[in-house]
Amino acid sequence: MSAALALVAVVLAAVSGLPGLVLPRDHVAADRSAALLLALAALCAVAATVSLVPSVPEQTLALPWLVLGERVEVGLDGLSAFFLLPTLGISSVASLYAVAYWPAHAHPRSARRLRLAFGLIAGGAGLVVISRHALAFLAGWEVMALAAFFSITAEDEREGVRRAGFIYLACTRASTLALIGAFALLHAASNGFALKALPGLDPFACRALFGLALVGFVLKAGAMPLHLWLPGAHAMAPTHVSAVLSGMLLKIGIYGIVRFASLLPPLAVSDGVFVLVLGMASAVLGVAFALGQHELKRLLAYHSIENIGIILMGVGVALLGRSLGHPEVELLGLAGALLHVWNHALFKALLFLGAGSVVRQSGSGELDRLGGLARRLPRTALCFGIGAVAICGLPPLNGFVSELLVYLGLLRAALLSGGALGLLAVSGVAALALVGGLAAACFVKAFGVVFLGEPRTAAAAAAHEAPQGMLVAMAALALACVAIGVAPQLAVPCLEAAARSFDPALGARLGDLAPFGSISLAALALLASLAGMAAWVLRRRLRPTLRVATWDCGYAAPSPRMQYTSSSFAAGLVGLFHWALWPQLDAPRLGRRPFPGTARLHTELPDPVLDRLTLPAARWLAHASTWFRWVQRGRVHSYVLYILVAIVLGFLAARGDLG
Repeated sequence: MSAALALVAVVLAAVSGLPGLVLPRDHVAADRSAALLLALAALCAVAATVSLVPSVPEQTLALPWLVLGERVEVGLDGLSAFFLLPTLGISSVASLYAVAYWPAHAHPRSARRLRLAFGLIAGGAGLVVISRHALAFLAGWEVMALAAFFSITAEDEREGVRRAGFIYLACTRASTLALIGAFALLHAASNGFALKALPGLDPFACRALFGLALVGFVLKAGAMPLHLWLPGAHAMAPTHVSAVLSGMLLKIGIYGIVRFASLLPPLAVSDGVFVLVLGMASAVLGVAFALGQHELKRLLAYHSIENIGIILMGVGVALLGRSLGHPEVELLGLAGALLHVWNHALFKALLFLGAGSVVRQSGSGELDRLGGLARRLPRTALCFGIGAVAICGLPPLNGFVSELLVYLGLLRAALLSGGALGLLAVSGVAALALVGGLAAACFVKAFGVVFLGEPRTAAAAAAHEAPQGMLVAMAALALACVAIGVAPQLAVPCLEAAARSFDPALGARLGDLAPFGSISLAALALLASLAGMAAWVLRRRLRPTLRVATWDCGYAAPSPRMQYTSSSFAAGLVGLFHWALWPQLDAPRLGRRPFPGTARLHTELPDPVLDRLTLPAARWLAHASTWFRWVQRGRVHSYVLYILVAIVLGFLAARGDLG
């Protein structure tokens, strides 16, 4: 029953864009039908999870056809259900948001294909999650990847969009090639394409299989240094697509890592160490790059890299616990990683939708062209503020709970391991704390520059609140962030079911390892305090007040230019990471003239992996390829000669083998 419901959910999501192909191009019913079908898909996913979690064992469904002589199966276990919920849930909320944000009458050129591609992203990702056969997995993977390309490039008349789409397409092709290699090794080891456990796999084959899978899935997840496609795609895509890319598509890469690790015997300790270190580097550098960004969606994109790093830290802790035989460490690390999958999907989708509201209503996403929007977009500001507190890992919201589980896993690993592994775990605690502090600084900058102060442009001054449909979608995500932060016990059954799907021998109980009751009490107390403070402030504002001029330090007429810019606010913290960020600084040069002219401080952060390494190398290779154009002369005689040389070399090689 659960597997059938999951399959129905995937099909509903995949076909959600089809009604729009037959309805009039600019009719609102096309947008609403897509949102309705995705909402039904999400409800089916919830029903499948509810019917599965109490029993926990996997339920499978054989499809009525054979592929390469094997029956294709789909299935639902605790791990698949855990990822299916955000896959279809975030897609459903983003589709509701898109009804007002990207209406068909305002975008007649791209609305149809974007609706179709948007549904196929969700359907393809859902098929990946429930597949129990390698070819079905790859089919869902390719549908998801190509549909994401067409969604990212919805506004392909813009050069920046085409560039971001091309980079994404190149990266997703590389990811698919790595996965094809991994599935080839899987077939060689198991004599089949079924995704089933391989308990007796040779250690060398195990490491090769996991290595190829890790490359393919990390490319999709966007962890550093394989994040090449992520910042540009998130920044250039329509906002509801950006929300799905960050909230859902990246998590399919995490699902692949966890699923492949569950199929293999316990990995070597060095594999867990590598994943943990990769997560630490991605988390710290991701938030450092976010600090120096001046465009709101690009800033959020780098925070996706940071949070994928936090998830990988939890996965690394879980792999270490499994390798070392510490079930408590394994469960805490895996539960922290998986819960952060949910939490990041919620608060990052909320932040992207809030950013879309800002861009739509003010006409710009550049931080230094905004300001004072809290008065003009108060509900958007509230929702964005909730997302900002959640992503910083602060109580009483959901980000605090998942990061606490990762902290507990690292600390328990440090206590149980000792030596170099213990030192690494303590370093992970320090890295996670550093990430939390830098994230708080970054969102103080983002929220302050965008919503506080005075408008920096006339467009920002004329902004007004977003339409009701966009606000409803943001409010739903904000309430979910609060719900998990206040009552994390609600997620425990799903977390334990997913953990037992990952490792059936896992005997520890999550409720015995984490103080969920204390978290709820503290969260409720903090919410009550915040509500009391808000009531006191509102009461004071209702009183009549005497307004008088204050001491203005000699500034009789302050202007928006006297406010902090995004560059000046973050300059000190960006300078601490100059060794990794290589910032380009445009600073005023004072003291050379007695009466200096207009001065400005501005920083730029070209991505070192993409802009300083990959793209220059690609340009050099393109130039070097011109050196060999003489090979293609266009003459039949030359091509016949090439064939003859190839045949002779083939005979010589075969003769050597026979000898």
